[in-house]
Amino acid sequence: MNRRARTALAALLACCLLFGGAVACGGKKKEKAGEEATPTSSAEKQKFAKTRFVANAGLAAGATYQWIIKPFKSGSFKKGADGRTVALVKAGLAGTFAYNRLKAATENAKGDPTLTKALAPLTAGIDSLKNLSTKIRKGDASDADVNSFGNVINGVKDAGKSAGAEVKDKTPSYSDIQKG
Repeated sequence: MNRRARTALAALLACCLLFGGAVACGGKKKEKAGEEATPTSSAEKQKFAKTRFVANAGLAAGATYQWIIKPFKSGSFKKGADGRTVALVKAGLAGTFAYNRLKAATENAKGDPTLTKALAPLTAGIDSLKNLSTKIRKGDASDADVNSFGNVINGVKDAGKSAGAEVKDKTPSYSDIQKG
């Protein structure tokens, strides 16, 4: 057999083994206490609801503080400030990231009845942040707009604390913010 034929045969055999292995792995899942143990089962969601909520809310809080509130307080968003454009772009991206993480935290809270009740009054405030990041990025945000981010974050932190899920700021990297 020549070299090309052996290489083609080896490649075909490898593909068959990989495909056969993938098909063989797709059997039935084990059941535990009458419930299927999948990462999306309601038992799993409830088990990790507070943990996921704390992680997502912490990232939102950290991004808001680091990239929106802190530069705002230092005057980076004012017309004529050095680095204003960069600060506004970063704040806009951070706003989008924070909104995304807050929505994820809201979804996580649905797995825990106490968190659901605690966050219910805050959903309108979270939804109001949706277009605010664009406003910040364009430089059209007012003091009240920037402060609304801080108010919503503080409300989420307070709701988490009252439900036994204390949220601490976790500052994401700028590359995380860029990814969304």
